[in-house]
Amino acid sequence: MADALAPLLARTCPENAGGYGGSNQVNLDDEEAVGLGGVELIRAAMRKAARQLGWKVTTIGWIGTRYGTMVAVQDTRDVPAEHKAAVDAAMNRRVRAVLHKVWGEPGPVPVQRGSVALMTQEFRAAVAKTSA
Repeated sequence: MADALAPLLARTCPENAGGYGGSNQVNLDDEEAVGLGGVELIRAAMRKAARQLGWKVTTIGWIGTRYGTMVAVQDTRDVPAEHKAAVDAAMNRRVRAVLHKVWGEPGPVPVQRGSVALMTQEFRAAVAKTSA
């Protein structure tokens, strides 16, 4: 599973960030997560995939949230100066999109790369390929 997840994690890194600043979160039905080996196995696969990319990681895995099972991984490495502007700009775009939604501002939501729904779909597709 980890080998299939590494390309997904790599795509979460902001453009021009040199592979820094990536993160991934998937929300699965609790039963689906159990069918994939459980939250700890999924979390371990995400951690292994992230380490294949050289990330220093923080992971979470919770069962039974209002979204079902949540599993996430985040690159926590210090970002070198030459990539810091790209990582910071990507974070600012994500925060603006969230605030736009929370505050109910009129107009289109600012574009944000890698929604949780999309990351979850990509996760399911990658895992399906490994079990086919």
